This record gives sequence, C-alpha cells and structure tokens, in this order.
Amino acid sequence: MSSSNGTDAVQLRRRLNHPVIDSDGHWVEFGPQLNDYLKRIGGSRALEGFKSRPTEVWHLTIPLQERRERRLDQPIWWGMPSRNTLDRATAMLPQLLYQRLADFGFDFVVLYPSAGLRTPFIPDAELRQLSCRAFNTFSAELFEEYQDRLTPAAVIPMHTPQEAIEELEYSVGQLGLKVAMMASLIRRPIRSKQPNPRYKEWLDMLGLDSEFDYDPVWKKCAELGVTPSFHSVSKGVGTRVSPSNGVYNHIGHFGVAGEAVCKALFLGGVTRRFPGLRFAFLEGGVGWACMLYNDLIGHWKKRNPVALADIDPANLDREALIRLFRQYGTKGAAEQAERLRQEPAEPSPRTADPGASLDDFAACGIEHPEDIRELFVPRFYFGCEADDPANAWAFNRKANPFGERLGAVFGSDIGHFDVPDMTHVLPEAYELVEEGLINEDDFRDFVFANPIKLWAGNNKHFFKGTAVERDVAKLLTSA
Repeated sequence: MSSSNGTDAVQLRRRLNHPVIDSDGHWVEFGPQLNDYLKRIGGSRALEGFKSRPTEVWHLTIPLQERRERRLDQPIWWGMPSRNTLDRATAMLPQLLYQRLADFGFDFVVLYPSAGLRTPFIPDAELRQLSCRAFNTFSAELFEEYQDRLTPAAVIPMHTPQEAIEELEYSVGQLGLKVAMMASLIRRPIRSKQPNPRYKEWLDMLGLDSEFDYDPVWKKCAELGVTPSFHSVSKGVGTRVSPSNGVYNHIGHFGVAGEAVCKALFLGGVTRRFPGLRFAFLEGGVGWACMLYNDLIGHWKKRNPVALADIDPANLDREALIRLFRQYGTKGAAEQAERLRQEPAEPSPRTADPGASLDDFAACGIEHPEDIRELFVPRFYFGCEADDPANAWAFNRKANPFGERLGAVFGSDIGHFDVPDMTHVLPEAYELVEEGLINEDDFRDFVFANPIKLWAGNNKHFFKGTAVERDVAKLLTSA
C-alpha cells in the first residue's frame, strides 16, 4: 500500500456512517513523570523494579563483534516520532491526544503503553507485582478525565495465576480499567537434572503444557468482563537474534508471538471451556491467523483419531511390503527384505507412556471440522495496522474455510515509529476499499463492528458512558 494519502482523515470520517474504534493505539510515557508516579504510588521498590527491566536498546552499546559472540539481538532503535513534533507530543500528553482525535477520524481508542509493555516481564516476583500495580494506578489516573474516548490497558503479570488474578481484581475493581494486557511467552528455567542440549529455559504459552493451570485466570476474566489481550514480542527469541540487523529481528515478531499463544489456547481447549470469552492478539496482523485457521483444519483432517489409522504402523502389511521389496528391489533385494522384517515399530506417544492419547485435539473436543470454526472464528480477534494489505485476507470468504471472515480489528499503532503522521492512518487503512480488496461493509466491520464484538463480547457495558455508546447500542440491538 502507498505511504501517501490523497484522502483527508476528517473528510473520510464525515463520509462514514459509523464510528471508528481504534483497538491498539499507543501512548508514550514521559520518563521523569512516570518515575515520580511509580515512586509515589509504589515506593522506591516499584521504581527499582521498573528500571530493572530495560529495553534491549542497551544492546546497541555493545560492539557488534561482542554482540555476535554473546548472540545479543540488535533491536529496533529510534522507535518514536521525532520530525513530527506535534505527533510526539500527542503521544505523550493525554489532553492533546484527546483534542486531536477528530483530526485522525477516530471516535474511541484503546491505548497500550510503550515503556510499560515490559513491566509484566520483570523477573523478580515482588518487584514485578509492585511495578505493575503502580503502573496501572498511574495509567488510570493519567486518563481518568478522558474515559469517554480513551481507555488505557492494564498490564497484567502472568508468571503465576494468583498474581494475575490479584492484579485483574485490583485493576478492574479498584481502578476501573476495562482492558487487560496479559504477559505471555513467560521465560521459565528448565529444572530437570537431565540437561536439554539446546536450551536452558523455555517459553510458557499459558494454554498448553504450562507450568500452571491458568483456567482460574480465564474464569476471572469472564467474571470481571475483561477480554484478555496479548501484545507480546518474539524478537530476540529463536531465529530472531541477528546481532546486526534490527529489521530482520522485527519483521513478523508480533505475529509469531500471537500465533504461539493463540495456538496454545486453542489446542489446550481454552475456547471450549470458556465459550463466552474473546481473546485479542495485537500488532501482528491477521495473515498468520488465516494460515493458522486453515492449518488447524487441515491437520485435524489428517491427524484426527480416525484418520490416524491410515498412518498407524500397526496397519502396515509387512509381508506384502517384503514381497514387493523382493520383486522390485535393486541388487541385494532379498537381504533388504529380511532387514525390513526386523525393523522395529515406529515410536508413538504410547511408547514411553502406555495408554497416552493419540488425539492432539482431545482438549478441544473436535468431532467435525466445523467445530474448529466455532471454537476459533468467534473467539479470536487480531489487531491489524493500516499499512498491511494482508488485512484483506480476513474478509475473503473464498480463501477462508467454510466461507468465514476472521476478526480483524483496526489498530493504528499511533505513537510508534511506523506512524510518521497520525492523520494519515485512517485514510491508509481505507485504501483497501479504494483498491477493491474489501468493500465498505468490510471496512465498517474492521473499524467498528468487530471491535464491538471483541470488547463488548464479554462486557456489554464496555462502551457505556463513551462517545460511541449510542452507536454501539444500535449495533448490539440489531445483532
């Protein structure tokens, strides 16, 4: 998509017959103010905890050769608007952001932090919980006057279910926050006395093979009317550890992090056990989600309990295979056939654990491929930035199994480097309509209907008292 926009955001918004809801904007914390708040609210320990988790920009102070030796990834640097001073100030000052929303064509914005994104990942448990509590209090106070158009996300630590529940209860019950950004890809040490030759730690995806049972957290979210949202990163993990190229590490990392958790929640049966809960994965686009939806169905068709019989070694007619070897084998066919007879059976999950299930979809209770549609499509939503043409895939009924459209939601990412001009974001998103990739109804779902399904799906009062309350009520009534 082009980087220039011939359509003015204000004019475009006037033409639309529906509000525009931004599900993933960013505010940029002013360091001295944030530090003062953290110390005032949570004491010196809260500030200590926040400072103990610096961004990876410190990697740039290490010479390249040493980064290569230590396998330190090069991060993206210069992450905020600079030439556009007005936009930089807008991201830092809630009052200015509030006043300029009409210039962007936005009616309501869900805001995520910038520096605060790392708060739930502080290693020390006490400092992590203190810092999250203080940061959430800071967010609530900072945006208290602007709740009709702006709502900040609470940062929720997820190292244990208990700390997540405690912060959810406080953030929602005491602070009145409505959005929860859950930590994910939790780094945990491998404690086995038998070392893993490849890794010393592993990443907990929360929904599958986790160190804890997170069902109490999902239950608490349902009780509080909170949609779990994920804004985790995967740069610096796995293949994204180039010591010299930040773009290499950055491209796709939000999508990879989102897919890891989404896949775990699905295969772990979370959407089966909590049918009313919605989940959001932000800033990674929807292309990976379309692929995952297709792949889940394709894998189930080939690896469901009935289909596994086609590849079960027990169903191999070894005598017939030996005869074919003898008849069509090359030199030494008789010897090859005899060795084939002595080949041991291929291992399976039951090799070391007799009685283990062979159904990787057991927790989901899948009986028909359509069950995957019901447990995936209405439960998951995906934050999509304006400059991503793959957004159109979500609305392509011909490309998605069962003619479905996935839950793509508009996420502006204002406040960060990929938005050099905040007034260009909405027109850029609308280019999909102008280029014939989606239609006006699709665009309405993208910026209005889908966000309502996401945020109000588990809390019908989410938009009460906001500038879009009437429009939301009309949509919910008609639905």
